[in-house]
Amino acid sequence: ILKTQEMRGSKNSLEIAGGRSGDPTCYEHGRIRYDLLARTSRVHRGLQRVLEVARRNRVALMCAEKEPLHCHRTLLVGHELAKRGMDVAHILPNGKLESHGDAMLRLLSECGLESESDLLQQQQSRSELIEDAIRHQTQTVGHSIPLSG
Repeated sequence: ILKTQEMRGSKNSLEIAGGRSGDPTCYEHGRIRYDLLARTSRVHRGLQRVLEVARRNRVALMCAEKEPLHCHRTLLVGHELAKRGMDVAHILPNGKLESHGDAMLRLLSECGLESESDLLQQQQSRSELIEDAIRHQTQTVGHSIPLSG
């Protein structure tokens, strides 16, 4: 997919590239919470920079993770960009593109939250369920710090 496109690299986006923080308020029980990290000025600045570049160019945020649902670029960066109206797609291991919406539906399914009855039972909107699923997934794949004590 990317081989046919002219690519320019920028290390400026690294400010939001790492799914970790030096701010202890972004952690709960030693594990990063992307919803808390997303509220920081550091992430806001990084997202704004990506949105500004995306107005003029196609943007690809690369990662070494094979599975998008195991990567903070999906769970944090892509999710926040999608909430801001950006069309986000993830490259799957087979080279196909998956829309962010489809990735979130797949995440709901993996977390056992995909059915409409779950929405009714839990009295939650789909977006609230997605936020819950991201928190759940972050417990598995997110950065952790040693707990003092």
